[in-house]
Amino acid sequence: MLLPFDSSSLAGLTAELDIWAKRLDERILPHRWEGRLRRSLEAEAVAASTSMEGVPVTVDDTLKILAGDTPESVSERDQALVRGYRDAMKYVQRRADDGSLLWNRELVVGVQDRVAAGERAMGAGRLRTGAAWVTNDSSGQTVFKPPAPDAVPDLVDEISGTMETADWHPAIAAAWAHVAVAAVHPFRDGNGRTARVLASLAMYRGDFRHPAFTSLEEWWGKHPDRYYGAFDCLGSEFDPATDVTPFVSAHVAAQLSQVRALALRQRFEGMLWTALENLLEDAGLTTRLANALYDSFNDRDVTTGYYAAMIDASAATARNDLVAANAAGLLEREGRTRGRRYRRGPKLVEGIAAALGVDASPKTVVDELIRRADAAMDWPRTTDL
Repeated sequence: MLLPFDSSSLAGLTAELDIWAKRLDERILPHRWEGRLRRSLEAEAVAASTSMEGVPVTVDDTLKILAGDTPESVSERDQALVRGYRDAMKYVQRRADDGSLLWNRELVVGVQDRVAAGERAMGAGRLRTGAAWVTNDSSGQTVFKPPAPDAVPDLVDEISGTMETADWHPAIAAAWAHVAVAAVHPFRDGNGRTARVLASLAMYRGDFRHPAFTSLEEWWGKHPDRYYGAFDCLGSEFDPATDVTPFVSAHVAAQLSQVRALALRQRFEGMLWTALENLLEDAGLTTRLANALYDSFNDRDVTTGYYAAMIDASAATARNDLVAANAAGLLEREGRTRGRRYRRGPKLVEGIAAALGVDASPKTVVDELIRRADAAMDWPRTTDL
């Protein structure tokens, strides 16, 4: 087998993932919040994965780019790569949803084409025809030599054939697809992003469709040393017989760590969203403003264009909403005309803190909501990580 591994020690981890799959499918949040949660997780995953490949974007930048409110600080090329990564994720989900998805070379190439935003300089939509190597960004030294280009087509076909026929748990399949594509390095550029999208596809196709299971990029982005260290098992040069058990184990453990963290976050942010809506109702304002208050509570700027995209409304409606929230002290306006933005107002934290019975500081509010969320969780911890 290409890049063999031993998964016998992973039964406890995959069993807990199965439990979480059922738990997270249960509706425990306000319905209106679900779409916003997905947008946030999508932006965090896209920002993490593209940033890991040297595209300098923040989550705030990514939220705005994906909403069509492009920040001037991000180049056109980098904006295209952000949208391309999101498009690649949407593409594989659509393909999986139609029930006729087949793992094959065209699927892999199609993902990379979208990840590379169709850019010819990145070799978009074409397997590489030249030599490749992986270097350490800090030292400039070559740390891994992928296979020769003439071996790439057959290796991509072998990866695809294995993914099509293997009877593995989706988390194990995701881990193996990730390391196999990264090791073969089939493209001139975009290999890491392509590998991570295909790993998410393996989870999605295996009915792990909640965003907690398809946003592992965000966890890797917070733990880059663990991510790059997991590839050490490949050695310095591609060998199809290399045992990749260490990577598979690290990937499945990371998947479970991410799910546990996002399960708590889902509960916490559901409570925050409810508190924001209650605050707006008490102020006599439309609850759709929770979209703006949520971002401002998290220290993100809110512009009229961005908010209009969030609520799918006209610029005039968005502007009126934001002006009303500013008048109520929930938002605070900064700047003029085109550069105008809204940030957290003095009454926002005060209102939530009063409802919770805690001191009026963002940290105190967050700590109390996390405490309540954690107390409400029924943790299915079947193993230590």
